[in-house]
Amino acid sequence: MPKTLREAALTTRSARTKLLPGVHWRNIDPDTHLGYRKAPRGGRWLVRSYRGAGDYTQATLATADDTFPANGCDILDFNQAVRCAIGYVSGRRATEQAQVAGRDLLVKDAVAEYLEVREARERAHNGAERLKRDARSRLTKHVLRSALAEVPVRILGDDLLRDWRAELLPQLAAGTIRRLVNDLKAALNLALRTHRKRLPPEVQTAVREGLRAEDARSAQPRRQILNDDDVRRIVAAAHQIDLDCGADGDTARMVMILAVTGARFGQVARMLVSDVHHDVSRLMVPTSRKGRGNKTTERTAIPVGTDVIEALRPAWEGRTGSSPLLERWRHRQIAPAKWERERRGAWASASDLRRAWARIIAIANVGSDTLPYALRHSSVVRGLRAGLPTRLVAALHDTSVGMIEAHYAAFVVDAMEEVAARAVLPLTEPANPIYSQRASPRLFP
Repeated sequence: MPKTLREAALTTRSARTKLLPGVHWRNIDPDTHLGYRKAPRGGRWLVRSYRGAGDYTQATLATADDTFPANGCDILDFNQAVRCAIGYVSGRRATEQAQVAGRDLLVKDAVAEYLEVREARERAHNGAERLKRDARSRLTKHVLRSALAEVPVRILGDDLLRDWRAELLPQLAAGTIRRLVNDLKAALNLALRTHRKRLPPEVQTAVREGLRAEDARSAQPRRQILNDDDVRRIVAAAHQIDLDCGADGDTARMVMILAVTGARFGQVARMLVSDVHHDVSRLMVPTSRKGRGNKTTERTAIPVGTDVIEALRPAWEGRTGSSPLLERWRHRQIAPAKWERERRGAWASASDLRRAWARIIAIANVGSDTLPYALRHSSVVRGLRAGLPTRLVAALHDTSVGMIEAHYAAFVVDAMEEVAARAVLPLTEPANPIYSQRASPRLFP
């Protein structure tokens, strides 16, 4: 092979018709070349890459678009062939590096690394007592116990991920599938960052496409908006539940703060005793850990009524400011179907509220499909209907103006209707005695 590659014109179909039969090459980078083998009835794309010591490896990629139009699969134009060649060479190099490093990185390895990192982060923020296990439970049941767990990450394709996702549809609710897919996507993306030298770049595309969020119209969750009376009945039902089971008001206080602040469960669970400013009737709600980057504030001030402060008095009065504001009893089993109180501790995850919530909505008679998140939706809409600026509503609920406008657009329009009405310009002459002898005014002369 000559030391200097003589490049051929391969970029267009007409340019390739002028080539002589045989193999022609073009540089992609110093070690990778795209080839075109011309034959009497069309040509094929080739790729070769340098392996060292004067040795090259060569492979056939696909048919060139000399006769039929490119389809991006088995018939490629020049640009598609370049991308295919780059992907092929990077995949081969990643495979060789993986073989040097030892055993292939499997999907189950990526999930295990992700869970370890995630739970270490949660322990650092919340302590071991408030460690959430919902992601571990979902991934163990639906990924680690499936055939997908044994697949090497380097050969993952979007079709394989779509097939795995399709198998979940008959057995799981849409919300559960959405959370599970997000967990798996986070695990694979972490693996792609941590082991990028061992994994070909096309795996990132496969993960993005294979685990892509559903179409916004079909995946859009139903926003349950409760009126003020419904919210009051839910809070009253929570108090009744606590009285019936002797929960010392723990459930009622959690539901009450969810209702008056519109915060997410995780935010409320992280509130401290010092977050209650009882002298000015204000709650300081921690910002969520959703999204990327560092947030400018750590807490959001939410004004509440004095009735809320008084209802929370057992939780803040006489306690140290660094203690968790909301706690609940934890139980241990002492016999079949028999439990006893063991100790009090902070709320760990939204699943702690699940059983009590089912009873609450039954007593409040607000619909068996009502979710705790409906309290957040209702709080957002309540602020919009009260005429608060959209930016303020977004800040109070730790979200963005774009999210408010995207998901509550109808309520934004309704809230602004009265403001818009005041800007209406009358196009007829105003009522005035001076016009009493004239003809009726006209819009235009």
